[in-house]
Amino acid sequence: MLENGSIIESPRWPEPLEVISHEVVGDSEVRLRGLTKLSKQYVECILPNEEFINLLNYTKKYFSENPLEIFLGLEWFRYKNASLYDPLLAMNISKVDPLPHQLDAVYNHALKMPKIRFLIADDPGAGKTIMAGLIIKELKLRGLAKKILIICPGHLKEQWRRELYEKFNENFTVIDRGLFSNSYGASPWEKENQAITSIDFAKQADILNSLKDTKYCLVIVDEAHKMSAYRYGKSTKKTDRYALGQTISKISENLLFLTATPHNGNSQNFRLFLDLLAPNMFSNVTLLNKSLNGDNPLYIRRLKEDLIDFDGKKLFLKRHTHTLTYQLKTSSESEFELYDNLSRYIKEQYNKALSKGNNRNIAFAMVILQRRFASSTYALLNSLLRRKNKLEYLLNMVENESLHPYDYRYKGIDIQEYDEKEYEEQEQEDEIWETLSVSENRYELKKEIDTLYDLIESCKTIIHSEKEIKVRELKKAMEDLNKKYPEKKDKKILIFTESKDTLDYLNEKISSWGYDTCTIHGGMKLDKRREQEQLFKDSKDVMIATEAAGEGINLQFCHLMVNYDIPWNPNRLEQRLGRIHRYGQTKEVYCINLVADDTREGLVLKTLLNKMDQIRDELGEDKVFDILGDFYEEKNLSQLLAEVAANSKSEYEVISEIENKLDSDYLNKMRDTLNESLAVHNIDYTRLRNIKQMAFEQKFIPEYIEEFFKKAYSHMGGKLSERISKEGIKYISIDNIPSKIKKTANLQDNIFTGTLNLNEYSKVTFNKDIHMQNPEIRLFSFGDPLFESVLSVIERDILKKLEFGAFFEDPDGNMDGYITYIMGSIKDGLGNVVGRKIYSYYISNDKITEVPVSILWDLSIKHKTGECEDNIQNIKNKAEMKCREDLREYLLEISMEKKRQVNIKERYGQNSLETNMSELDSQIIELEERKDRGELVDLALRNARERMESYEDSLKKLKDEIEREKNITMQYPEHITTIRVGPAKSSGMSRNDETEKLGMDYVMQYELMNKRVPEDVSLKCLGYDIRSKGEYGNYRYIEVKSRSELGEIIITKNEWINAEKFGENYYLYVVYNSKTNPELKIIKNPYKHLKPTEIYESVRYLVSKEDILNGS
Repeated sequence: MLENGSIIESPRWPEPLEVISHEVVGDSEVRLRGLTKLSKQYVECILPNEEFINLLNYTKKYFSENPLEIFLGLEWFRYKNASLYDPLLAMNISKVDPLPHQLDAVYNHALKMPKIRFLIADDPGAGKTIMAGLIIKELKLRGLAKKILIICPGHLKEQWRRELYEKFNENFTVIDRGLFSNSYGASPWEKENQAITSIDFAKQADILNSLKDTKYCLVIVDEAHKMSAYRYGKSTKKTDRYALGQTISKISENLLFLTATPHNGNSQNFRLFLDLLAPNMFSNVTLLNKSLNGDNPLYIRRLKEDLIDFDGKKLFLKRHTHTLTYQLKTSSESEFELYDNLSRYIKEQYNKALSKGNNRNIAFAMVILQRRFASSTYALLNSLLRRKNKLEYLLNMVENESLHPYDYRYKGIDIQEYDEKEYEEQEQEDEIWETLSVSENRYELKKEIDTLYDLIESCKTIIHSEKEIKVRELKKAMEDLNKKYPEKKDKKILIFTESKDTLDYLNEKISSWGYDTCTIHGGMKLDKRREQEQLFKDSKDVMIATEAAGEGINLQFCHLMVNYDIPWNPNRLEQRLGRIHRYGQTKEVYCINLVADDTREGLVLKTLLNKMDQIRDELGEDKVFDILGDFYEEKNLSQLLAEVAANSKSEYEVISEIENKLDSDYLNKMRDTLNESLAVHNIDYTRLRNIKQMAFEQKFIPEYIEEFFKKAYSHMGGKLSERISKEGIKYISIDNIPSKIKKTANLQDNIFTGTLNLNEYSKVTFNKDIHMQNPEIRLFSFGDPLFESVLSVIERDILKKLEFGAFFEDPDGNMDGYITYIMGSIKDGLGNVVGRKIYSYYISNDKITEVPVSILWDLSIKHKTGECEDNIQNIKNKAEMKCREDLREYLLEISMEKKRQVNIKERYGQNSLETNMSELDSQIIELEERKDRGELVDLALRNARERMESYEDSLKKLKDEIEREKNITMQYPEHITTIRVGPAKSSGMSRNDETEKLGMDYVMQYELMNKRVPEDVSLKCLGYDIRSKGEYGNYRYIEVKSRSELGEIIITKNEWINAEKFGENYYLYVVYNSKTNPELKIIKNPYKHLKPTEIYESVRYLVSKEDILNGS
């Protein structure tokens, strides 16, 4: 008779069916209810009596499957839930060695969120790309990210693509206009699952429109602060980049922002920026500032001075800055005269623009010439020539009446938006702006051209004299820096300038002084930049760079820097310094700023830089430039300097404010309200060390997955061979790829898809250390297309067999019962899985004990059929009852973190909406009163009421979401499989419990006597018996073998794998004569020093007495 709980494997259903119930209906039919075992689909059908009886022929006996396939299926479950065992899985399979702050951001913050909507805003050089790569890898390994988009500045696209491939083995496609043009109507966004694009390509109207229909699991934005919006009084200006941010916020499940400069000094603008991550989280600046106490839900920022490694050593050495000033008037009268004439010309043009009603920001377009002069006379000369040529061309067109003067009149720009543009864009726009004019007739054009001619002649005279004061100061500064260090490798100098013209000029000058030079500028592709970087590292004395090297190029082998000119955007100063003051720098950094202090803008910069030096010395702060842009809330530094340069604002007004306002009290205020308040100063390093220690102990990479792959690949018909290189390096060669694996790789809907090319697998290793030292040997692990294809074959062909289990043997003869494997899950009211664990229980004689999943490795997988003497359903019920008890404890653990997350949503998200509604309600009351007085406010009132309806709807949805997130529920335990374990007959491996206990007691005392703290973990079956902590926090993993006399010992498969995994930290303690006169033999790293013999299906290893005595 077919019983409830029976498993049917019939062609009527695509997978095994578990019978829930059956009943007779009518005279000759049966109503059958069941549940498919893999997809959990409910089945209800009517069958004729004879067909129902025939189903008995399709029931399978329990424990009749091939134990090797059951082993592979259970390991599949373990690896598909790998993050449950290895909390740092992505780190262990990537070519990176993350630092504490990187692990903290990824594992203690971002990955703890139900959905990642997060900003990582660490200082430059902290390794944000590595953090992003780890998040990508972890989400993919957890099956949470199939479609990924990275948006970055254009010049960083190739660097992102290369780093993700080299460090994380992830292939990304760059999407640009060329790819769109060759897509023949198909959307590259839909086609490419892993894509990189530039922020300024994606913001274009047609591209942005095509992006709106694509949904992404994860979007990462590098230099995310470029997606800016600006608040002016009650109005908000949203840039094209901000519109892009609004779009990706809607189309992304998870959204990660990266920037080293999250806050430009305006809290309203910062609030708008965060609104892209979580709309309405902060309705006003008050709530935003309230979140700066460290419990903010959206961002993390760590400062360089706070970062240390796991040994407590600071990651960033001290940096020194010095502002070297010079005077044009006393040192170079011709240059001062040029500056004076140029300033007069700029002021004249600026005032003319104001008198004709042009936008005030035209000053900035004119002041570009002033910035060129501050860079170099040569840069100014080229700008003036371009301007003169363009105006002569315009004059000719006006005289030929083919152009009206108004057609070229300048319309003005937004300075804040300009500051956020990429350097290459700024250069291009500068060349346009320096040719624009406010002249409106032929006479004015001719007069302006004459003025330009005079300025050009002055520039040529100064350049030909070869006595430019700033060049002389640079030469002296370079000589002084060189004298500080005797070794050539320590004399390398990085020189920054804003202008490509200045770069060319300096390159020629410095080369003539006997230095070997190289350059980096915006016109270079990444490969060329990398080539120049390598040249600088290997052989060159000096690198001259524009802002193009301020992002994406790492030069920490150099520690001397000169700012030949000072950018008016202070963030760029920090980016420049971040190229050399970053992780890996082994010397203190020295930076010299060259400033002419008798120019208006130079005097302001000098005062500001010197004031910052003073504050740094008083407070012990290294960060000289970090708060320059925060000095004014309403106007940024660029705009102030532009007004000073154009003489529309007195330099002494600004200097007076600096002297009176920018003091220690002000710096502390800035800390409390701006960038440094975002910082998390106290990273829980103890917790991180514990996580890393746990990951080290629990990881199954590379030892377990290597053994697993060999078994699985061989079972599927694959061939591989173990080889040794001429240098003695062990590796594996994949000799063939079976057709079933190839087909799976081509057909699978998998986030790790890829073409399988046998030639690429001629040399592989599962060991990251071997690969790092021998990059020609491919790192083979999770995420590799071949490895993932093997897992997919197991999923397709083997998982359906798990329900029936198999018979295993225990070589030690101790186990005689069942092991049941169960998946336990916790879900919230939104249906999201918020917690999951795999439980395994050994059941024998009504006693149930939790055992590690890996215990399967110690059992023999002889293919034989075992009889089920017990009711299998009773066995399952006992395991499920125990699992429910364990899940209740897990539920309490999960609920604490869930409560914290929900409280933050209530405190900020709900509070923000309620605040907005209260303010809007007041506005509606005021509008209604005005309407009653007869004012025409119908449109404004209708819009306000519609906004109120929108707020009410959003609040209702948020409250419902919060309530559902609060309510987490334990799901009914999901049975994976039950296996029968019986004692092996006459294996000769039975243990003597009394002897083993004597040995354990002796070793525990020995460890205490040697000032270590031992912990007995022998009952947990971890592959070692004692975890012993040393005086300095180091651990010994000790396997104890106790014998009443001298003799051989037996090591299990798990013990041997762990001996390989822990290496020098694994110890074999053999206690001989344990009952009479104990004698302890200690073997450190037994995997290296012992040569055991494999016995009993390769799940036991025999170590001879001689081997033990020789190895100890």
